[in-house]
Amino acid sequence: MKKFFSDFKKFITRGNVVDMAIGVIVASAFTAIVTALTNGIIMPFINYLLSLGGTGLDSAYTFLKRVEDPLTGEVDLANSIYIDWGSFITSIINFLLVAFVLFCILRIFMKSKGFLQKQISEYPTSAERKQLKAMGVNVKNKRELLAKTIELREKKKAEEEEKKRLEHKPTTEELLADIKILLEKQSQNKKEEE
Repeated sequence: MKKFFSDFKKFITRGNVVDMAIGVIVASAFTAIVTALTNGIIMPFINYLLSLGGTGLDSAYTFLKRVEDPLTGEVDLANSIYIDWGSFITSIINFLLVAFVLFCILRIFMKSKGFLQKQISEYPTSAERKQLKAMGVNVKNKRELLAKTIELREKKKAEEEEKKRLEHKPTTEELLADIKILLEKQSQNKKEEE
């Protein structure tokens, strides 16, 4: 039983679960905003447009069983059985709005995340910063720091490539190709001397 609760505690305190809980809370608040936008602003506009040719989405019902109030003669929706098309269309519009806004937010977030990572990767690491400081670079001057960091990284890359080239042991084919090139040059030189 202790293991069960310790595993549960680990599960609850993991970052992903907390992030998910925050996401659910924010999403529910966001859904309330979008629903208010749909019901308060967009649906009245749509109903107005539809009312030019009819009564709007509020009265878009298909009655399966119609019950009328005997005193007033109006339809008693509480006791009638009907399909509420207006509510269905409102839910579809809600869904599309939520999906569109979330898509826009995620797109902006992903672009800003990529931009931020690019900015962070341009700055020198602590080891590079120490090396630049030892070289006499003013680490408080941002432009100079970034320029010298790029130079330092290019220099390190060139040194690593040179080191790999020097450590590279040529294959038999490479040696034979080099010998062939040397022999061709020697024969060409002899022809030119004659």
